[in-house]
Amino acid sequence: MDFNTLIQVLDSTIRLAIPLLLCALAGLFSERAGIFDIGLEGKMLAAAFFAAAMASVTGSVWLGLCFGVLASLTLSILHGLASITFRGNQLISGVAINFLAAGITVLIGQSWFKLGGRTPSLRGNARFQEISLPFSEQISGVPVLGPIYSELLSGHTFLAYVALLLVPISWYILFRTRFGLRLRAVGENPAAVDTAGISVVKLRYAAIIICGVLCGLAGAYLSTGLAAGFVKDMSAGRGFIALAALIFAKWRPWHILSATLLFGLLEAISNRFQNIDIFGLILPVQFMQALPYVLTVIILAGFVGKATPPLAGGMPYIKD
Repeated sequence: MDFNTLIQVLDSTIRLAIPLLLCALAGLFSERAGIFDIGLEGKMLAAAFFAAAMASVTGSVWLGLCFGVLASLTLSILHGLASITFRGNQLISGVAINFLAAGITVLIGQSWFKLGGRTPSLRGNARFQEISLPFSEQISGVPVLGPIYSELLSGHTFLAYVALLLVPISWYILFRTRFGLRLRAVGENPAAVDTAGISVVKLRYAAIIICGVLCGLAGAYLSTGLAAGFVKDMSAGRGFIALAALIFAKWRPWHILSATLLFGLLEAISNRFQNIDIFGLILPVQFMQALPYVLTVIILAGFVGKATPPLAGGMPYIKD
């Protein structure tokens, strides 16, 4: 693999890792507060559809982004009502959201656009455009550093840079602010938080709202940044891969960045190299395409027992 090919693979890695990163950060806030969210997949899918649909109708990607986040927030609050207010089973609520999103996106898409659940292709202001960083053209010819800056770091969309910025922001919020301390305490010992006079319900709803916003950004990026429109089931299991990355990273923001980049790298390799020859053994294209999902299963099977989730995770809080 030459240097230019390596830069292209790494560039694809970042692009493909962004929705996983946003979705995993969404799960981070939710699960740190004690709310397990299997419905990340469904919220991202709903956001992807409504972002693309409204961008197509209005011609504005920003309006599409707002509707995508709103759709994700609606499902997130629905999950909060089921799991926090009515103290229902969080896993069942998340699975129900996934089924609801998978069905409603196709149903509404077919009703609006008559394209089998797809939206029309997005062009111009209806999708996010790539942003060139300052002086990227001027230093593009510099050996090594030029391609790294002008091709690898530059040329991503607004949401991609926002996602990368959210990693240190999430770390700071969770580990350097009073709100983050309380949020983590709710996930570990909600009774102690309640005894201190702090509302467990409000904190968990705040986490659910943050989760909904981040899932909305992930879905909007999928359909208006990474792609140019919505297609049926376009999230393609990314919500579950994000959950695997979250577990692999042990619920830490910087580790989440590394884990999602690893998944993005595997997907980029599978897209770039359809067949790989290893010591005379040619790996078929199907194996390469399955690599990210195989890694997900391996991580869930091998690391779930070693990673310790928040102690109160998945359990509704009942005030004595």
